[in-house]
Amino acid sequence: MLRSCGTVERMSEPELRLLSTDELLAAVVGDVAEIRVLENRMMRKIAELSRRGAAAELGYRNVAHVLRHAVRWDLPTARRWVARAELLSGPLLELPVTAAAVAEGALSGDHISAVAEVMKELPPEAERSVVEFALAHEPSAVRSFGRELAYRLYQRDEEPGEPLPAQPANRLRMEWKGAELEVWARLDKIAGAKFEALIDPLAAPRPATPEEGPDARSRAEREGDAFADLIDLVLRADCLPDHGGEPVTLTLTMAYADLAAQTGLATLDNRVRVPAPLVRRLACNAGVIPVVLGGRSEPMDVGRKTRTFPASIRRLLVARDQGCTFPGCDRPPKHCDAHHVRFWSEGGETSVGNAALLCRHHHTLIHQSDWEVTLHDGIPTFIPPAWLDPARVPRTNTRLRTGRHVA
Repeated sequence: MLRSCGTVERMSEPELRLLSTDELLAAVVGDVAEIRVLENRMMRKIAELSRRGAAAELGYRNVAHVLRHAVRWDLPTARRWVARAELLSGPLLELPVTAAAVAEGALSGDHISAVAEVMKELPPEAERSVVEFALAHEPSAVRSFGRELAYRLYQRDEEPGEPLPAQPANRLRMEWKGAELEVWARLDKIAGAKFEALIDPLAAPRPATPEEGPDARSRAEREGDAFADLIDLVLRADCLPDHGGEPVTLTLTMAYADLAAQTGLATLDNRVRVPAPLVRRLACNAGVIPVVLGGRSEPMDVGRKTRTFPASIRRLLVARDQGCTFPGCDRPPKHCDAHHVRFWSEGGETSVGNAALLCRHHHTLIHQSDWEVTLHDGIPTFIPPAWLDPARVPRTNTRLRTGRHVA
């Protein structure tokens, strides 16, 4: 059937019309089988990208974000492919019947996800029955079959849950897990309603752009990013109470030579280590206090703190840029950082002529990837990575081209 599919592929439109319905449908089935075999090979390549850490190498958060730009997939689509690829190098190794069917092109990516999902609740000997069912049914039916099979095997119903003990209102727990801070909170109705009202507008989806497509972050991800934006807004408000005799301060210790070379690590005052690229991004809007250390790291001299972008320069940037300047982004100025076009750690001056407003998402992207930003006739201009656009044609935010607002 697969060989006949190749013959049909080369047929002209009139020749296709000469095929019977059965022949045409058989050819479509053959095409689908070939596509599934190709998808299997592609998923193994995606799995290899994940294994070798390609996202970090290119400056992206994960492989799904790389694929979003490289092949112009929506983010949910990219995540599905990455998840299926991870199944091939993980759980699918423990499902030999499923792996064999995938290699032959008999199961689609959606089938792979469905089989792997239902097998979490079934013993290994049930795999053949599940795969045989999947060969004849769509993925949603496989999930229903798996649930029914699990019930028949175990004959168990959900036991009524124990009532949860009453919890005191307004609790917050924080715990560092590796490089991430895990936050858990329980708020009363009033505090919860206030928090929800603050998060909701910040969690709105980013606009669709040719570079990144529509914002397909999950709701949890959008609200997580909104929480991070809220922290930045509060810090910029300069209305927090003093802590240890001075406004809230985040202290990082790092050798200046390492910061300039973008190598090594900085250390926070809670002993968490932070990579140099992140320190450079923080320095764009930080209050910087130079500290001279002696040969044994004794503090010898402490300079005066200078805010790298004072209010007067930020006002000019707001008037000029009117928000995030990355192509297609429409985040307002209050959600943006002032970014040094020539990095501060490389001697870049703090001026309107060396700055551009960037939202937190695109500010991080600029510092961690091969995207470059320059100023051309006062307009922030962005040059994409070579792997995204080999010609590296400069791009600008259309808002700046069509509505120049001279500061």
